[in-house]
Amino acid sequence: SFSGRYAFHLWKPLEQAITETAKRISTFSLSSYYKGGFEQKMSRREASLILGVSPSAGKAKIRTAHRRIMILNHPDKG
Repeated sequence: SFSGRYAFHLWKPLEQAITETAKRISTFSLSSYYKGGFEQKMSRREASLILGVSPSAGKAKIRTAHRRIMILNHPDKG
């Protein structure tokens, strides 16, 4: 019972620290991504915004950007 009370007293500050860190991480890491307002059919402009390249980018630059995003979002990343 002592360990339960001790854990309960530690939980509040720990929960607050985790919440603040999560807010900071999500705001910082996702700030450079296109946040949406997606159209029914994806246009070249919208695809370039999502990939982070110019609409007139070449195939090599588009493939590199696509690969980077796929690697970042891969479920086996860790």
